[in-house]
Parts: sequence; structure tokens; C-alpha cells
Amino acid sequence: MKMLSESAQDYLKAIYKLQEHGVVSTSDLAKAKEVSSASVTNMIKRLNQMGLVEYESYRGVTLTDAGSKIALEIIRHHRLLELYLKEVMGYSWGDMHNEAERLEHHISEEFENRMDEMLGYPTHDPHGDPIPTRDGFVEDTIRDPLCHGEIGTRFKVQRVSDENPDLLHYLEDMGLLPGAEVTIIDKAPFDGPLIVNVDETEKTIGFSVAQNVFIVPMEAV
Repeated sequence: MKMLSESAQDYLKAIYKLQEHGVVSTSDLAKAKEVSSASVTNMIKRLNQMGLVEYESYRGVTLTDAGSKIALEIIRHHRLLELYLKEVMGYSWGDMHNEAERLEHHISEEFENRMDEMLGYPTHDPHGDPIPTRDGFVEDTIRDPLCHGEIGTRFKVQRVSDENPDLLHYLEDMGLLPGAEVTIIDKAPFDGPLIVNVDETEKTIGFSVAQNVFIVPMEAV
């Protein structure tokens, strides 16, 4: 991985996250990376030549085993760093994510191992996402979004989206973070807001916010 540029590593990480929904199109990757389709195509061709992705024009891109290994190593670094920055150093949600983005490419295996030990060998990052193991195993993360939950059912928040730091600050203010207990009291029609009980406090949240909070029924916990 040391011979691979930070940009190439970021592409592998982005492909890994997107391919949970199937083969990744260059347009989806361009949107996720906020770059032109031409830039994506050039990088994908390079990664294909290196044996890190499989790519066919108009059919999308998938990671090879070698590409997946690198992507999971970067994701492991990122999620361990986020937990360390949040729990040990007291970083805010937004600063934690941005700092981890900068550091994830540069820590050594020894640093990773010591951080893992200091944190007590954690299995999940602050957002509730699973931390890949050293040998590349990652727990299934399929969860239902809060907006799909049934009225009257008691849920536990398992994870929240980490794509938007401002949203994370809002969720923190609302108490909708991993571990919170939530009951849906009512839903407005046509993707309207939800009225929820969060740890015994009634709150109103927008549908788009509820799409980024992932839950499991309390009886399944």
C-alpha cells in the first residue's frame, strides 16, 4: 500500500462503500468523489492495470481481492482513528472525521496495533460502523433507516451516517446517536417529518434526517 497514492487509496475506499449496492458505475463514483467522469475513468484504468479493480466500459467497476484488502485496511485505520480522536482526544464530530481522513494514509502497523490495544480492541467506531479486523473481516452493516420504522415500535439506534459533519452535530443535539432508544410516535404522509420519543423526550425530525439514522428493534438487541 505504501506505493499507492493517497488518491488511489481514496478511490478504493469509495468503491468499497458504493459496491454494497452492486456494481459501481463511473457516474456514481464521480458523484461520490466530486470529480469529473473523465478523472474517474483515468484512475479506474490505472487501478485496473494494477490488478486492484475489474472494469469494463459501460458495465462499471468492482474491487478485486487485492483491492478489497487495501480498502479494508484504510477503513480500519479511519474508524480506529475516529474512535481514538473522539474518545481519547475529545474531538468534535466534524473535526474527528476530517482529521481521520488526513491521518488514515500515514499511520504504521505498529501505531494501528497500539491504538487498537489502547482502545480495548473495539468493534465499532463512534458512528456505529463496524471496524474491520486485521485479517479483513467486517461485520454485516445492513440496518433499516428510522424513516422505515413502524409507529409504536421501540428501536435502538445502531449507526448514523458519517457523510455530513453538520448532520452529525444536529444528531448529537437531538440525542440520536448510537445507543439511543427511540420510539416512533407518528409520521406525516408524503415523506413528512416524524415525531419520535428519544430517551423519553419527544422530538420532531425531518424525513431526510431519519434516512441517515439506522435502527434495530429493541427485542433484537
